[in-house]
Amino acid sequence: MDWALAIVALALLGVAAVSRRLSGTPVTPAMVFVAVGLLVGPKVLDGIDVESSSGSVRTLAEATLALVLFCDASRIDLRMLRREVGVPLRLLGIGLPLTIALGAVAAAVLLDRLTIEEAVILAIVLAPTDAALGQAVVTEPRIPARIRQGLNVESGLNDGICVPLLFAAVAVADVHSEIAEGRGAATLLLEEIGYGVLGGVVGGLVVAAILIHAGRRQLIADQWMQVIPAAGAALAYGTASALDGSGFIAAFVAGMTFRLALRHDPGQVNDLGEQVGDVLNGVTFVLFGAILLGPSLGELSWQLVLYAVLSLTLVRMLPVAIAMAGSRARLPTLGFLGWFGPRGLASIVFAVIVVEESDLPHEHLIVLAVYLTVGLSVLAHGLTAAPLADRYARWYHRHPPDQAPPLESAPTDEIRTRGPSAAHASRRSSAASTS
Repeated sequence: MDWALAIVALALLGVAAVSRRLSGTPVTPAMVFVAVGLLVGPKVLDGIDVESSSGSVRTLAEATLALVLFCDASRIDLRMLRREVGVPLRLLGIGLPLTIALGAVAAAVLLDRLTIEEAVILAIVLAPTDAALGQAVVTEPRIPARIRQGLNVESGLNDGICVPLLFAAVAVADVHSEIAEGRGAATLLLEEIGYGVLGGVVGGLVVAAILIHAGRRQLIADQWMQVIPAAGAALAYGTASALDGSGFIAAFVAGMTFRLALRHDPGQVNDLGEQVGDVLNGVTFVLFGAILLGPSLGELSWQLVLYAVLSLTLVRMLPVAIAMAGSRARLPTLGFLGWFGPRGLASIVFAVIVVEESDLPHEHLIVLAVYLTVGLSVLAHGLTAAPLADRYARWYHRHPPDQAPPLESAPTDEIRTRGPSAAHASRRSSAASTS
């Protein structure tokens, strides 16, 4: 019998039952979900049928990422972001390309069986960050808003940026891949981006038009209001995919288009999409632990372990330090920004895409490195998020107002963070400001 559904449901119920107690502790929901997956996987209790469940991982992970990208984008006010673009622009415009370059060099040296093209693919897969794995960092109101927002916006944008880069890199490395479908890298890149943007604009405008015009005429029942944005994300993704464009770019562009057309933060209208995204995220991490990470642990080598460690430290932290040069950021800020670049959902999705749609000579080695790095990130960033956020906040608040670090103390507007903790963080922030 396949106990996968019952096990996943019990994991969700267990985390839900103690979710308030987990908040602010070194134990994160993602850590619990991955641990459950490892426990019930084939290497321990063998409670999940890997063969029958493996096909579900990509579907779940892609649906989750599409919802996350839509909701992340719909929270970002582009007009406000233009005024506070400094930190995320540095992290994305300088830090991200350097992270990919340094990650490729490290892969080529340590995992020398990989071709140069494969090393680049591995680096791109591990470049996106996942702020949800260090939620305490972006929701801690005592941390300077500019630093929190920089990490939050970076995490929201880098997934979409890396999608066309990954597809182009796979097309170059494997001209027979299902991703390429006979198209050259340049053609693939243009079509993925072009049709992705088209699908996103269509989806975002449809959602906004329905909410604005049908809502104004009171045609929408309350229980259907929150269904509309989630369906809009699916519309954007499905439209782009049908045109051979990137559904992930479409989901992100749809969120931005929705926000621009709506002219304000969707707020509670997005609650269903965010809550469904959180549930799917939990399910994905259970299956990740059981089906992907668990079997990979039996094939570890010192080269893979060292690459995973470097990917989370030097490969991330050195580019961040270079990107922030000249910003007058203090050393603790550089360390904080550099360390909190968790690898999570996007890397899992990208790795599954590489496995299912390409035929690279060393794809197994690539995914082993990805799964180990993500698993290590879930543990390391989960354990350190709350204590290091508290330590950094205490360092910042030790400075008298007239001696506050210039970059960190610059005022900035708030961008709402994702998930149920966002409302809690907002209440804590209000309480802190009035005390």
